[in-house]
This record gives sequence, C-alpha cells and structure tokens, in this order.
Amino acid sequence: MAFPEKFITELVERNDIVDVVSGYVRLGKKSGSNMFGLCPFHSEKTPSFSVSPDKQIYHCFGCGKGGGVINFIMEIEGLTFPEAVEFLARRVNMPMPEQENDAESRKRARMLALNKDAARFFYEQLSTPAGQPARDYMAKRRIGPATAKNFGLGFAPDSWESLRNAMKAKGYNDFEMADAGLVRRGKTSGFYDTFRNRLMFPVIDVRGNVIGFSGRILGDGEPKYMNSPETLVFNKSRNLFALNLAKKSKSGYIILSEGNIDVVSLHQAGFDSAVASLGTSLTAEQARLLSRYTKEVIIAYDNDGAGLKASQRAIGILEQLDVKVRVLRMSGAKDPDEFIKLKGPDAFRNLLEASENQVDYRLKAVTDKYDLTQDDQKVAFLREATDFVARLPGSLERQVYAMRVATMAGVAADAVTGEVERRRKRMIRSAQRTDEREQTRPGIQMQPPEKALRYDDPGSAAAEEGLIRLLYNEPALVKRPNLPPAEDFSAPALGRIYGVIRQKLERGDTVNTATLGAALSGEEMNLLVRVIQKPEVLNRSDQALQDYIRKIQEHKDARQPGTDLRELQKKLKETKGYRG
Repeated sequence: MAFPEKFITELVERNDIVDVVSGYVRLGKKSGSNMFGLCPFHSEKTPSFSVSPDKQIYHCFGCGKGGGVINFIMEIEGLTFPEAVEFLARRVNMPMPEQENDAESRKRARMLALNKDAARFFYEQLSTPAGQPARDYMAKRRIGPATAKNFGLGFAPDSWESLRNAMKAKGYNDFEMADAGLVRRGKTSGFYDTFRNRLMFPVIDVRGNVIGFSGRILGDGEPKYMNSPETLVFNKSRNLFALNLAKKSKSGYIILSEGNIDVVSLHQAGFDSAVASLGTSLTAEQARLLSRYTKEVIIAYDNDGAGLKASQRAIGILEQLDVKVRVLRMSGAKDPDEFIKLKGPDAFRNLLEASENQVDYRLKAVTDKYDLTQDDQKVAFLREATDFVARLPGSLERQVYAMRVATMAGVAADAVTGEVERRRKRMIRSAQRTDEREQTRPGIQMQPPEKALRYDDPGSAAAEEGLIRLLYNEPALVKRPNLPPAEDFSAPALGRIYGVIRQKLERGDTVNTATLGAALSGEEMNLLVRVIQKPEVLNRSDQALQDYIRKIQEHKDARQPGTDLRELQKKLKETKGYRG
C-alpha cells in the first residue's frame, strides 16, 4: 500500500519509538541520549539494543537489526509494512487512508480467508457421520464438546479431494490452496488434499487469524502429527499453539508443554495458560513471543529422555530473557495429559506449586549423574557443578548455590565459592579475548552482520556508505553534479539503498526510516541504520562528497578487465586519506 507521506509522518510522530519499544523491551541503561536494553531479536545477557529518542531509531550492536518504529513493529510482530502501519494507527486511534492494498497484502488477506474457511469446513465435518473416527478418538482422550468448540477442532475426511472441492465451491483455486499448504500437487498431474483422516487443530495467532493447521492421524500411518508447511502467513518457529487463548489467562504464568493434546487437556482441566511449540523444540523467536505475555514460564515437557533434553534446551533459551523459569517434575505419568487423567486436576495444581526453579532443576540434573560416595565421582561432580554455578549471572545467586554444592559434596564452602569465582573470571577473560580477536580482524568492523550482505570490496563500500550517509543527513547534496549511478556501487545492497534515497530526494520527498520502510527490505533497513549511525563531519560535506565519488569511481575502474593494477594501487595509496 502506498501511503501518503503526510500520513506516515504523523503516524510516526504520534508513535514515539521509546513508548512503543518499551512495550516489548525493558529500557533502562543510558548512554548519552540513547537508551539500552536486551535485544528482543537475539539472545544476549549484556544490553546492546539501543533506542535513540532524538533520531527515533533503534539499532542492535549485537545482531545488527535496526530501523524506525514501523520496522520495529514489522520485525517484532512478524507483519508486512502495511500491516505494521495499520497496527500503529490502531494504537493511537488514527484513521487509515482509504487505498487499495498492495499485491502482497491482498494475497495475505486471501490466504487468511482461505484458512478460515478451511477451519470451518473441518469443524463442520467433525459432526457428520464421516467424522465418527475423530469423535471416537476425542472420547478416548476425554476431550469434551465444549473444549472442541473452544479450540475449533475439526476432522479432515479420509478422502483425496473433500477439502479441495469444498474450497473450490467457495471460489478458491488449486494454486491458492497449494500456497496455503492445504493441497499438494500430484506426481503426474492434479492436486490432492494435504490432510486426510486426521483430527484437525487450527493454529490461530494472537490476532485471531487462522494461520495454519496441525493434524493428528486417526489410523495407522506416519507422520503421527502433520503441520502446515511454511507459508506467507505461517512460520512455525514464530508461533505457539493456543497462545491466542493463553494470553487471556489470569494465572500469571504460561505452561509450556510438548503437544497439542497436552494443551487441550490442560485447558479442559482449568489450566488455561498452556501452550505448545509446533512440532519443534522451543525456538528463540517463540521464547521472545512468550516473554511479551508473561514473566514466568513453567516447563511441562514429557517425562522421558527427549523431554528432559528439550527442557534443558528451553531453559537455556528462556534464561536469556527477563523470564522466570520453573520446571515440572512428573512421576507416575509420561506427560501432563496422562497425569491429569490418572491423578486429577488438583494433583496437577499441587505439582505446579511444587515446581522447581530452573537453577535447582539443572543442578539436580548434574547431581544425578554422579555417585557422591565415591571420591573420583565427587571430584568430577565438583568440576561440573562449579562450572555451572560460575555461569549464573548474579553474585548472590552464585554464593547461595556454591554453598549448596559444598554441602552436597561435603567439602568446605570457601573452597567451592573460591573455585566458582576463579572459573567465572577465566570465562570472562576468555570471552574478552575472543571478542578482541574478532574486533581486530582486518575489516571485521566494516562488514555488515548479515553474511548475504558482506562487502566484496570493503574500500569501495566505505565510500558508498559515506555517500549514503551524506545524502541522508544533507538532502540538498542530491543536486550536486557527478553523483554516480547506483550501478557503480560494488555492494548491491548499498546500491539499492542509495538508489531509493536518491530517487526520493529528486522527487522532493522526505527521507527518513519511516518513508523508506516500504521500499527497503528488513535487511536493507538494518544496513541503512548501521550506516547512518556512523559519525560524519558535515561541516565539510562538499569535499567529503567529492572524495567519496572519486573513491567509488577508482574502485569501479579497478574491477574492470584489463586494468593496470599496479598503477591503480599507487593511485589508491595516494588518495587513501578519504573519509570512510
């Protein structure tokens, strides 16, 4: 959607970036006028996510992401540019301009409508004679009609074209259904239904859109569970089953379980904050999504080897965020569904109340590996336990658990606390040395974090960045003669950014992160913010402009076949003092 510049400008003015970002990130530490917090886009323990109230931009020095308030909402909510604009407009009660959606937005809206109609079809099929196998399975798992309705459970008939024919009758074509993952193309010709003879669980996002499906097979066959493929609207690593329901819970925590049936059983038993990942281990994106709706997560994975391993991994991801983590220990049942059926909701509630914090849980996992009556086993335990405690972030936390380790092993507390702090200092020194080596590698600071955007010609790229920075900060420079075409740039991403900025300035448009957001990709916006964050001496901008132009031309000449490289190298050395 092409929005009027006046509308975008007002939208950004009314959505202060500090206010918007503060809804997702705890901003506290200050450096100059900038505010810092833990980046919501990657796991980190030291705040490197910067928000500038003056420039109305954000930038992470760790992962490289950056942009304005619209880009932030696009990234954090997983929205397109028009959807992010609409999101922010609703936030401040601004009416949207009446314009036609762009092609991608129309396709997205069409796919969401198709998914909604497919969910209705599956739901209706559940009550037909053909849906008896699904109803039998639900009865066996003690899933009641009210719960089935609450989750929108349905049935995919044991047929090759039931859904396909029903959706065709509603005006959808095979290619739209294939894009949504609802049908597949046959090996020779034609299309057939993806989901057949399955209990269907619609996946609904936090905005109430049906974005995909998960189907549990009702007979023999593999896979037992099948999820929709990645589509324009569905990314399983960025969504959680039942979060649309759990976000309304008043419990104060979210229960993270492994499967859809566990979630359904938990909700039916009164635990309305249960969610599950979609056929994968917990991802960093899912953890960040959880952290927006709760500050406490209780992990209730299956009570087997795979579940224990998945719990450890989930703890590692969640502890990077400002989230309290507890872990459920079940005995006499393999998962929450079975536990509730065997012992009842009250017993499960007691289990929740007795759940361990993640440090206790992980320390016990270390303890269980060793026989502390054997001296050699005790030494091995102390090595692993002190290494674990040394990694805890708080000094008081390290002190408390170091003393516990000492008591468990029957050794002096001072010996363990001293070893913990020595190990911690070694870890810090090692991390600092690694960071220093990385930072001193030739050209490392020059390169963008994204590998796809790496510069083949860093010398030319430095000048290209400088030219972009000058035009962004001093738009009047676009009228100067001899500006190079974007095709002369060695870095395609920089050439694209430069071309967009130059085109807008030549039309007399305003150039900022908001007005550029619709024209640049997320990676290009990250790169632009990284470029404009670098210092530039603007009181000699005309001279700097000519230096940058000359350097770009010289490097372009060097890339031409047949160039006298020795002569060119001499020339480059003579002019290496240009500002980069």
